[in-house]
Amino acid sequence: MTRKSRRIVLKFGTGILTQPEANTLDRDQITRLSAEVAAVVHAGHECLLVSSGAVGAGLMTLGLTERPGDLAGIQACAAVGQSKLMNLYEMAFAGHQLHVAQLLLTYGDLDSRKSYVNAGNTLNRLLSEGNVVPIINENDSVAVEELRFGDNDRLSAEVAMLAGADLLILLTTADGLLNGGEVIREVRDIDEVMDCVEPTKGKLSVGGMASKLQAVKMAVEAGIPTVIASGRTPGLIPAILAGEPVGTRFLIR
Repeated sequence: MTRKSRRIVLKFGTGILTQPEANTLDRDQITRLSAEVAAVVHAGHECLLVSSGAVGAGLMTLGLTERPGDLAGIQACAAVGQSKLMNLYEMAFAGHQLHVAQLLLTYGDLDSRKSYVNAGNTLNRLLSEGNVVPIINENDSVAVEELRFGDNDRLSAEVAMLAGADLLILLTTADGLLNGGEVIREVRDIDEVMDCVEPTKGKLSVGGMASKLQAVKMAVEAGIPTVIASGRTPGLIPAILAGEPVGTRFLIR
């Protein structure tokens, strides 16, 4: 990396990758978000994506109207949907002369020192190519504990620490952390804003703001500043990198 380049982990939640009120992936969203990430990579930074959406893609393919209530059903949707999701990313990034690499992780992979080191080495090798965007997801089709990572919120923090990231960006359907309907622009003490969490989430999502704040706390305590912002608003990724007052920025202490 050059001196001014940064290693950035971006987490795309299910809510920003699927069409509102429909069990289907939002191709336009994936195309737009991929274009913004590609611009960041071409500017000299390194980007890793932690992407949800595989289960949603599986629902669409299998013709289901709602998320299954059993673990086997969720894993079946993930198994069918993961290739669909990656195919969309592959096509979107190819238009910007970038390749994608898939990395599926379980909690056991990050809990094992050997697997943890191997995963880190793989990510570093992929990023050293300069034209590869690693795309990471929980391996839902084989994970034995459903929702262990909370719609990939915790996974994104784990990946940020694993990769030695300079910044973690969590893109969701909310404009940031809200207090009385207003976005809190800057947070220095996460414990002081925990009461602002509202128990809401999308019909296909399994995380919610509570799991995001838990992920933020992990990242910030590891020395990684984090931003929660809307993934539905065009131009937010470059705005965040430029330090503009968008979303909620969580500062390291």
